[in-house]
Amino acid sequence: MTLASGALAAGAIATAGSAAAEEVPQHQGGAVATLGGLQTYGQAVIRENGTDQQVPAGLFEMSVDGGGTLQTYCVDIQNPTQKDAKYQETPWSGTSLNSNEDAGRIRWILQHSYPQVNDLAALAQKAGARTLTEQEAAAGTQVAIWRYSDGAEVDAVDPEAEKLADYLYKSARRAAEPRASLTLDPPAVSGRAGERIGPVTVRTDADAVSVTPPADAATSGVKIVGRNGKPVTSAANGSRLFFDIPEDAPDGSAALAVQASTTIPVGRAFASESRSQTQILAGSSESTVSATASATWAKKGAIPALSAEKNCAKSGVDITASNKGDQPFTFRLMGLKHTIEAGTSRTVTIPLQEDQAYDFTIKGPNGYEKRFKGVLDCRTEASAIGNKTEPMSVPSPASAGGTSTGGGDLAETGGSSATPMIAGIAVLMVVLGAAAMFLLRKKPTPTTTDTEQSPED
Repeated sequence: MTLASGALAAGAIATAGSAAAEEVPQHQGGAVATLGGLQTYGQAVIRENGTDQQVPAGLFEMSVDGGGTLQTYCVDIQNPTQKDAKYQETPWSGTSLNSNEDAGRIRWILQHSYPQVNDLAALAQKAGARTLTEQEAAAGTQVAIWRYSDGAEVDAVDPEAEKLADYLYKSARRAAEPRASLTLDPPAVSGRAGERIGPVTVRTDADAVSVTPPADAATSGVKIVGRNGKPVTSAANGSRLFFDIPEDAPDGSAALAVQASTTIPVGRAFASESRSQTQILAGSSESTVSATASATWAKKGAIPALSAEKNCAKSGVDITASNKGDQPFTFRLMGLKHTIEAGTSRTVTIPLQEDQAYDFTIKGPNGYEKRFKGVLDCRTEASAIGNKTEPMSVPSPASAGGTSTGGGDLAETGGSSATPMIAGIAVLMVVLGAAAMFLLRKKPTPTTTDTEQSPED
């Protein structure tokens, strides 16, 4: 058994372990895209504390890595966009939508307005407007979304766009969160050499996905197989994949990748580690989506598998650890010792402060290391800092691992770039105090009570 430790300094969890540790981003699969900026928009007015602030409101465009284009609206009015920020498809549980009981109504708006509804004459008639241009339709839709995502007092400047916003806001009903475009479940498995390790289940709305074996498969002998033990190069929703490990393989690890081209479901959230405002999908071309899963094996001892996922309901990051070995797997994190008995799996929730960057490494036997890093972004900017920011329409340049306060050159929706500064000592005390409240738990089963399923669900 080996131990890993985590430490806090200057508001972030510092690396505990080798810089060569395998880095595990909290991206659970799907699309990765780069923000291009506002493409179709009008103007809106935010009314707060007796003052009015005019901001652009409408559709953003993002370019998908590997091919494809996305159209999105934002769900954090007070937070600025950051130019060229990288975004990852993210479940609602990893964003401010997690705690928003009206998140389903936002999805309903997306399904029943522009650009999903491109008959603007019919949309205008429903809204009681004379006519609607694309710019007015985009502005009205964004305003209606902001009223639910941020609880903002916001109106469209154009009267016709305002009629659409009122219609959408009053008409919205609850709709279920859309499924991810592509994930592998679980993202990490473990077992013994000479066995088939898994299964890893494919979850996707694509017709088929391509399966890429480990990079060193030709020399290591590791194969990716189906339930029948035959090698696979493609799979579909529900397919179960296994790592077939040779009996004489030395202790080690490997990864598989899956990729597909599909239309991403409307309502999927997109989050950025650079703290650029969260986006929600309004439209998608055929786009490239991908996911990865890893396997670890050994002949004896502890054989851990680790994965991480943001948990906004608990204001932290879930570290899920399983152990398929014959000895306990023990690690230390933030001063606390955690033991995963042989043949069991547990989830440890690490509490963090809003906007806090984290970066820590967990070590295991035979040189096993997993590094987890990211930024906790679970609340809208207004709710995070007491609704006291001054909104602004100028984006900041994308920054790595935090929020930048620099100016940009695109007119975008969003608010102040003044993220609250938390002193390192204060953060240290708060988080260490919260460490005593670590939770070891099973994840709750989601329900769809009082929801309206969309056609693709």
